[in-house]
Formats: sequence, C-alpha cells, structure tokens
Amino acid sequence: MTATSTVSRRRPRRERVLYQRLADELVGLIETRSLRSGDRLPSVRTYSRQKRVSLATVLRAYQLLEDRGYLEVRPQSGHYVSAMPAGLAPSPSVPRPSFAKEEVRIADLAWELLARVNDKGMAPFGIATAAPEHYPTRRLSRILGRVVRESGSAGLVYGSPMGHEALLHQLTRRALAAGLTLRPDEIVVTNGCTEAIQLALRALTRPGDVILVESPSYYGFPQTAESLDLRVVEVPTDPDTGASLENLEAALRRTRPRAFLTNPNFQNPLGFAVPDTVKREQVALLARHEVAIVEDDLYSDLYFGDSRPAPLKAFDTTGDVILCSSFSKTVAPGYRIGWVAAGRHTERIRQLKLASSIHTNTLGQLAIAEYLTGGGAEHHLRRLRQAFRAQVADYAHAVAQLFPPGTRVSRPQGGHLLWIELAPGTDTMALARRALARRIGIVPGRVFSTGDKFGHCFRLNCGFPLRGGLERALENLAELVKR
Repeated sequence: MTATSTVSRRRPRRERVLYQRLADELVGLIETRSLRSGDRLPSVRTYSRQKRVSLATVLRAYQLLEDRGYLEVRPQSGHYVSAMPAGLAPSPSVPRPSFAKEEVRIADLAWELLARVNDKGMAPFGIATAAPEHYPTRRLSRILGRVVRESGSAGLVYGSPMGHEALLHQLTRRALAAGLTLRPDEIVVTNGCTEAIQLALRALTRPGDVILVESPSYYGFPQTAESLDLRVVEVPTDPDTGASLENLEAALRRTRPRAFLTNPNFQNPLGFAVPDTVKREQVALLARHEVAIVEDDLYSDLYFGDSRPAPLKAFDTTGDVILCSSFSKTVAPGYRIGWVAAGRHTERIRQLKLASSIHTNTLGQLAIAEYLTGGGAEHHLRRLRQAFRAQVADYAHAVAQLFPPGTRVSRPQGGHLLWIELAPGTDTMALARRALARRIGIVPGRVFSTGDKFGHCFRLNCGFPLRGGLERALENLAELVKR
C-alpha cells in the first residue's frame, strides 16, 4: 500500500467531503466565467483562512482541480485557471480522404458573406483580427510621424523590390529566434502575407497544376488557387495535429502536385500546431517527391506555450520551403507589411514582385523596422499572447455552456480562432445569413473547403474580449443555433 493511499484512507470523511465541496465551488466560478483563464487563485494559506478550513483541505481541492484540468501550477507563482479548462465540448472530427482534383469555385460565395462581416456595429465573430486596443497604435503613430519628418524623399520614391534594408535586417535578426538562419538577399518584402503566398505559387505553378491544401484550410488558399487557375486536392486534417503523414503521402502518390500550401503553426481555422517531429518528416517526405512547400507562418508569434514553435523552413535542406508571413496579426493589420523567404526560388519571386507591385510601402517598412529595434515589441507580443490565450478560453467555455449538446470545439494552441462543429445536417450558411440580420458576423464552414463537407461548421473569432455586447451577441448566436 502506498503512502498516498494510506493518507487517503485515514483522511476523515468530513474532510474528504469538504475539499470536494470547495473544488465544486471553484468549478462553478470557472464555468460561469466569474474566474477566467489566467486568473490567479488565492494562495493555499490565504484561501484556508478565508474559508476557515485546513491547509490540507485547500491543497487537496487545488490538486483535484489540477488533475481535472481546471487549474495549472506555475512555479514560484501559484495556482492559475487553465488556458483551456476541463468541461469543454469535444474536439471536431476528422474528414474522410477523397483526394479529388477540384476546380475551385468559392470566390463569389466568400465575397457574399465576407463583404458584410466588417460592417460597423457587427459583432466581429467573422473577421480574423483583434480589438484595436491589442495593437501598439499610439507607439507606431509616433514612430511613423518621426519617419515622415526624417526620411526626406525616401518615403516618396520607389524603393527596392526586395524591401528596405532596415526591415530586412530586423527580419533576419528575428528569424534566429525561430531557429532560422536567413540572409537579407533571400527575403522579399510584400504587401501582406497574401501577396507573399501568391508570389510563391506563381513561381512554382502554371495554370492547371495541382496543389495540396489542408482540409479545412484558410478560405484565402482556395481563393488564391482559383485566381491562378489551379486545381486543389484537400488533405484530411486532424484538428489537434494537422495533416497526417499517411494522408499526405497518399495524396502525393495519387495526384502528383506541384506544391503543398500549409499553415502548420496555429492553423486558420483549426488552431493546431504540427509537432516538430512530424514537421521534420513532412519536409523530408515532400523533398523525396520533389514537391515544394509554401508555408504560411502568420500566427507563429501567437503561441500559448512556453516558446515559439519552429516553422517547416527550419527543417529545409533543399531550399524548396518558401516561408510567408506578415505583421498583420501581431503589430499592425493596416500597414500590410509581409515578407517571403524564398530559398532557391528568390530570383523568380523577385522578378514577379517587380512585375506585379514594384515594391512595398516604404514608410510602413521603416516604421515597423524602428518598432522592432527596441524591446517594446517583445513586451507587446507577450501581452498579446496572454490576452488571446485568455480570450480563446473564455469563448470556448461559453460555447460549451450555451450551444446545444453535441457541439464540438477546437483546442487551439495559439492564435485567436475557434472552429465550431454543430450537429450533422446543420446549415451554417443559412445560420450566417440569419446572424447577419442580427448584426452578428460568422464565417460558415462551406468557404473553408472546395466541397460541402464542412457545411455544419463555422469559424469563430476570439480576438475581441468577451464582455458586454459581445456576450449578448454570442448568446443570441447560440439561440439561432438551437432553432
């Protein structure tokens, strides 16, 4: 018999009941969101005085909640409400593979709904951006004003298609933290991540070629494929770990694609991060098949764990992983400053950039470069990660409480998006239209795929704190779902 079991047998029944009641009381506070993700609980000693119970009773209650996933212990700090507490809805299901070569036709469908989700007064559950207060607006405005005054003609003439040297230096410096060694001459600054992805696909493909994407994937991926007259093959994707090696290899053998367009770190819309061991094997597998990778690394700085996950580019040995990213989700959405690290495809992408948009806004580049120079950027990113981690947990918990039984909710490891799976047969396209009539914006699952397999799902943005009017909007959305 272990010491633990001996202590358990000797513990008076009244104390066992007491710590369970204490734990149930705390669970109630968490599930009603009186205590929210990241909130620090009183110390064991303080709580024992408040509740007039023994230290052992409080400690046992905290341990019970830690075992159930409601609390986490931070060394030298104390007990905190978990980022993703227990009691949530189950994770979404994994689609079945089909590997059909689809001609994409979703642009009109996407535009019909997305044209209105940004309307003033609309509950912002449909846009993949965050509350303005989360961004360093005042700091950037001061920097931009100084750049305008001091840059002279630099901001008024055409710049290099590659980008301004000040920003290229900051990008190479920051790449080291992601496990990358990049040279300034292999980076091209772009108008956001969307242009970076378009340039990469244009460099790799011709009209009629096949590309692989995850299923579901960010709706901009099939839209981009449609604009380039490409055919899409969807790879079934696990909501927690991404596309499996088995499904990826099967798609490679059956379809002979030109590129794999992927979002491995905190994927939009599922939020997973592919484990590093799988990333390494994915890169090696695609290299064996001589298929290039276009990597969307947009959300990697928004991790909930202890460190930034490595991109696929970190495991690249051939120069065939093209990494695309921007500052649109972390610093300044409206500046539209992105970049592409193109490996051996740099020269082709440089030519395409010159032919399509010549160069990227120089003033914005200079402002971002100066902002990254000081230590304020890292402090801002830490606060942003903490905010998103808490907000995602708040939304996930609220959905579990408000939506009908059987609702499934993703478990993102970073970012600010949730993927909601409703009962089979639910029409989230119709739901989105009814929600728009109530000034609530959501993005139905239909636009995240070339087929109809996600017609009962939708994406929910958690970039705005869930309080006041947004709490009521989510309650109204839940009522529409129940009807």
